Amino acid sequence: MVDTLGVAVVGFGWMGRVHTQAYARVRHHYPQLSLVPELVTVAEEVPGRAEEAAGQFGFASTTRDWRDVVADPRVKAVSITAPNFLHREIGVAMAEAGKHIWIEKPVGLTAEDARAVAHAVTQAGVQGAVGFNYRNAPAVEAARELISSGEIGTVTHVRFRLFSDYAAHPEGALTWRYERERGGSGVLGDLASHGTDLARHLLGDIASLTADTAIFLPERARPAGATAGHSRASGGELGPVENEDYVSCLLRFASGARGVLEACRVSVGEQNNYGFEVHGTKGAVFWDFRRMNELGISRGTTYQDQAVTTVYVGPGHGEFAAFQPGAANAMGYDDLKVIEAYRFLRSVAEGTPHGATLADAVHSAAALDAMARSASSGAWADVAAGA
Repeated sequence: MVDTLGVAVVGFGWMGRVHTQAYARVRHHYPQLSLVPELVTVAEEVPGRAEEAAGQFGFASTTRDWRDVVADPRVKAVSITAPNFLHREIGVAMAEAGKHIWIEKPVGLTAEDARAVAHAVTQAGVQGAVGFNYRNAPAVEAARELISSGEIGTVTHVRFRLFSDYAAHPEGALTWRYERERGGSGVLGDLASHGTDLARHLLGDIASLTADTAIFLPERARPAGATAGHSRASGGELGPVENEDYVSCLLRFASGARGVLEACRVSVGEQNNYGFEVHGTKGAVFWDFRRMNELGISRGTTYQDQAVTTVYVGPGHGEFAAFQPGAANAMGYDDLKVIEAYRFLRSVAEGTPHGATLADAVHSAAALDAMARSASSGAWADVAAGA
């Protein structure tokens, strides 16, 4: 028995498009799903953008006001892909209206915002999924199993890196992403949120940390009109960049392991250089998003001069089998969002969370808040999630 689930997408920039494409593809990869997403409505305030989305993807209706989605009885689940400053208001309103939500990270501007949305979801008894897509990579899931099984021994130290050049151009437009009031933190909420989620997903809770941040491009030109993604603007009025371009952070895990997390949005020459290195007493595991379907693994009892082997993930790892028939057939970024869509819809169908939840968002946001406090004070800061 297959039922339909009316879904809406609120905010149709690049990420709204990615969510929509994931809904369109999900049953191609997961025909066993008992809930089929039906694209009911898309909300986007930029004139013409919602209509364009409806024409391309088949939404039944459009609106420029997300509040119309709250009142729409056809909508049972909502993708929230609006700017960060709207996450709390929209997330709480949708949950209180009894709608399941799939919301993009970092879920608001602060841990308080994330907690508010998490609380609303719990109180309403709806499902809440969060867009921590990198944990869905089959290689990352394989690494998690390898670590938890003890194959590399006790984890001693780790390194997470998230370097990108999306904001490196000096003509990058001064959008909401660079404003404290609407974007909150800068690279903390954008890239480091993924890093803190991966760190906790692989290694358990972060107990404390110390961080340093910097702004390397202090001014940008204000855009003349609506923007999408990482648009450029030149010749316009210059305004200040209010949040950080870069963060470096030392981590102490509850397990006793030590770590380093570094993220930057203005790294010239780096395109999505995301990954991790996890070292243990008997081996190590390495992952690079740019080679998403590979793991570097060292394990054994040689210790010194122990070899590293490249493993191509395959149908036995994570959700790989839903996309490809054999190892070394590549998966891509959008596939990770299809996995998210599947886990979200499965959560709704079964009434049990699958994948990243609002509790995970609260833990990530608490670590980001601790980084901000530490960068301001110059001292170590404790991480207390308190979902």
